[in-house]
Amino acid sequence: MTEANDAPTLLLVDDEPSILSALRRLFRPHGYRIFVAESGAAGLAVLAEEHIDLVISDMRMPEMDGATFLQQVRERWPLVMRILLTGYADITSTVAAINQGEIYRYIAKPWNDTEMLTLVREATQRLRLEAENRRLTELTQTQNEALKSLNASLEQKVAERTSELRKALSQVELAHGELKKSFVTSVQVFAGLIELRSGPVGKQLAGHGRRVAEHARSTAQRMGLPDAEVQNIMLAGLLHDIGKIGLPDELLGKPYNMLSAEQRALVMKHPSIGQNILIGIDKFKDAALIVRHHHECYDGSGYPDRLSGITIPQGARILTVANDYDALQIGTLVQRPLKPNEALDFLIENRGKRYDPAAVDAFVRLISETLKTGPIELPLRTMHLKPGMAVSRDLMHRDGYLLLATGSILNAEIIGQLLRMEQAEQQNLTVYIRQEEK
Repeated sequence: MTEANDAPTLLLVDDEPSILSALRRLFRPHGYRIFVAESGAAGLAVLAEEHIDLVISDMRMPEMDGATFLQQVRERWPLVMRILLTGYADITSTVAAINQGEIYRYIAKPWNDTEMLTLVREATQRLRLEAENRRLTELTQTQNEALKSLNASLEQKVAERTSELRKALSQVELAHGELKKSFVTSVQVFAGLIELRSGPVGKQLAGHGRRVAEHARSTAQRMGLPDAEVQNIMLAGLLHDIGKIGLPDELLGKPYNMLSAEQRALVMKHPSIGQNILIGIDKFKDAALIVRHHHECYDGSGYPDRLSGITIPQGARILTVANDYDALQIGTLVQRPLKPNEALDFLIENRGKRYDPAAVDAFVRLISETLKTGPIELPLRTMHLKPGMAVSRDLMHRDGYLLLATGSILNAEIIGQLLRMEQAEQQNLTVYIRQEEK
């Protein structure tokens, strides 16, 4: 496999010299070592003589088509990455190439140069990860065997070697990424990329993704979402900050409202970067869309696409509430870390502005019951009010006068008056209701 400082080696196989020339002109400025072959047999001969990292093969070739050629490459050189280049709509042949040759991707002629370069770059990066994964796995196995041979009485030595083994295993998990056989472990690896950053920032962010994912999952379940959507929301919660992997440490822990305009512009790119990282993995496609929009605001003031209301995916609206609740407490959203009750107050105050009211209501119920701090305060629309409910905050008219005082007990007449006022003045009212802990 290509070493970290070596240029990846490409083998281009096509029976049309013009296609080979075009591909060679495309890749040569980017530092790749390039070999070409005008048939599958010639390509196999090159592979037998040269170390090749990645093969790009045309589908339709005389004597040996691309599917047959790539199948032989897989059988004889399984570590070589395989890409299919097809210029005609023969789905049967393409499926055969995918099944027999286990190709990494296929791309149609005429290709887009940028797309082609991006695909090859991602493929070669994946090759490097696989090589590093094998190296670390061998290291882990070696250390594990050493551990088995240690004398049980040498407790200190066992402890030191165990620590070394854990570090090696952690590196293996980071290198695995999407290559991990266990899907759940893969998600945990992605989620930990930011939190494993060293220093005080890493400690500050530790567990953020897991907490956000759990709160978002529980909220989605309370709102009656289907199991598949709940699963995607949980995955998005674990992976929502994956786009921050390239940010400097000082930006990870600095409150958003303390960033300069240039720093904010940099941070605001992370949702779309996160989507781009995840979207190529089939099981993450739906979660990737939620990741992209988890900083959209209900009133349209968020980013990256300034969506508003129900145009924001429901999973993203839920994730926004769960993410900000945790960020408020660890001090990455506002300058001063807030206590849990203060964070809830922030969510409630921004209900219908920054946050989806339905998501806030479900989340506040969840957290209030979890905190078990006595009275539970719930924000409700007038249509959801019932006689006997107690008002926990003064209800003010938008013109500044008092409609209901704290402690007022609702009845059918009061509720009817509030509903008529909303309809006449086209003013949506939110009434805070106190519910005693059961």
